[in-house]
Amino acid sequence: MAHDFALEDNFLGSMEAGYDLPTEYLPEHAINPNIAEEAVRQYRLNEAKPNQNLTTFCTTQMEPQADRLVSEALNTNAIDKSEYPKTAAMEDNCCAMIGHMWNIPEEEKFRKDFIGTSTVGSSEGCMLGGLALLFSWKHRAQAAGLDIDDLHHHRPNLIIDSGYQVVWEKFCTYWNVEMRTVPLTGTEMSMDVDKAMSMVDENTIGIVGILGITYTGSVDDIQEIDRRLTEYNKVHTDLPVHIHVDSAYCGFFAPFVDGFKPWDFRLKNVVSINVSGHKYGMVYPGVGWIIWRKNDEEHLPSEMRFAVSYLGKSVDSIAINFSHSGAQIIGQYYNLVRFGREGYQAVMHNVRKVSMKLSEVIAGTGLFEMLTNGAELPIVTWKLRDDANVQWSLYDLEDQLLMHGWQVPAYPLPKNRDDEIIQRIVVRPSMSMTIANDFIADLKQSIEELNHKHFIK
Repeated sequence: MAHDFALEDNFLGSMEAGYDLPTEYLPEHAINPNIAEEAVRQYRLNEAKPNQNLTTFCTTQMEPQADRLVSEALNTNAIDKSEYPKTAAMEDNCCAMIGHMWNIPEEEKFRKDFIGTSTVGSSEGCMLGGLALLFSWKHRAQAAGLDIDDLHHHRPNLIIDSGYQVVWEKFCTYWNVEMRTVPLTGTEMSMDVDKAMSMVDENTIGIVGILGITYTGSVDDIQEIDRRLTEYNKVHTDLPVHIHVDSAYCGFFAPFVDGFKPWDFRLKNVVSINVSGHKYGMVYPGVGWIIWRKNDEEHLPSEMRFAVSYLGKSVDSIAINFSHSGAQIIGQYYNLVRFGREGYQAVMHNVRKVSMKLSEVIAGTGLFEMLTNGAELPIVTWKLRDDANVQWSLYDLEDQLLMHGWQVPAYPLPKNRDDEIIQRIVVRPSMSMTIANDFIADLKQSIEELNHKHFIK
C-alpha cells in the first residue's frame, strides 16, 4: 500500500504507534528498525533526567570522545585477554595508576608488589575483598590450630558499621560469615571504633572501613582503626586482623581534595581497597576496581587465582564475573589519560564548591538541621529541625521536588537510628553551579507550595 510505503520510517504514522509494546510474549513479526528504536525510546520517557537525578552516585554522562570509544568497544569481551590484549593491557594500566593514586609506598612497584583487577562495579570488588579476608583467615587459623570446621566455636566473623551496602550482607550470607555490625547510636554518623574493637576475636577475618557511607555522607575513621589494630596485632601475632576499605565512591574523590585523614595504603593494616569506576571515576556503569597490598599468598590466596592465557604466557584471573564488555575499561583508561591528576583535582574541587553552596542554602531556610554539609564528602544530608513549625515531612518534600523533575530521596537512618528521617543530595561531577542554582530555585518554590498546601502551624 502507498500508505505503508510513505510512512514506513515514520513512527507516528506506523501501525506500531497504535499498539501496546510487547511485555510478555515475543512478537510474531519483525518491524522496521527505526520504528523499534523510537518505540523503545518512548518507553523510557518517564525515567529520571540525568541532570535532575540527585539520587544516584553513578555517572550519567561522559565526554563525546569517551562516548565514541565506549561505543566502539561494546563488542569486546574483557575476559578474553588473548583475543583483546590491548584491553587487557589498559585494565592492567588502570590498576597500576589507581594503586599508586592510593599511595603505594614509593619503594614498591605495582606489578611486582601489588595486584588488582577490574570488576563489574564495586560490589564485585567488595565480594573479592571479603573472600580474600576469609581465605587468609582460614590459612592463619589452621596454622594456629583452630578447627575451622567447628562452626559452633570458630565461625568466621566480619566487623562493619551498620551503614554498609547490601553486598556485604550478601557476602556474609553466601559464605556463612557472621556479620557483626557496629550500630549508629546517639549522634554518630560513622563507625564507633571502641565498639568495633570490642567485637574482635580469634574468628574475626577483618574489619571493613567504609570511606563514604552512602546513608550518612560520613567516613569511618580508618586511621584510628589501623592504630587500634596495630596494638591488637602486636599481641595476637598468630591471628592478626586486617582492614579492607570499601571506598565505593570516595576512592576517586578523596585523593584529589584535602580534609581526609590517611585511609589508604599508607596504613599498614589496610590490605585491600575497592572503588567504583562508575561513580567519581566518571565512567558509565558498570566498572569497579580492587587492589591488594601484596601480590602474595597471605593477601590474595591461591584459591582466588586462576590461570588464563595472555600473549603466550599465563596470567591470573581474579574477578568473579566472566563475559562482559571491555567498553567501561576503555572508558576508565580514557578518563585517567584525559584528566590526569590535575583534571581530576579541578573536577572534584568544583564538586565540593557546589556541595557547600547547596548546604548553605538549605541551612539558610531555617527549616533543616544539616548532618553533612559537603565540606568533606560531596554528599549533603539534612533532617527537619524539631522547631521547623511545618505540617509536612521530608517525604512530602521529596514528592514536591519530583513534580519539578528533581529526584531527592528521603529515608530512615540505619538500625538503631531508624526513627530519624533524613534527605540527601549526591553532588556528581556533572552537576555544575548552574544546575545547582536551578535546583535551589525549585527547592524554595517547593517549600512555598508545601506551606500553601498544609499551612504553617
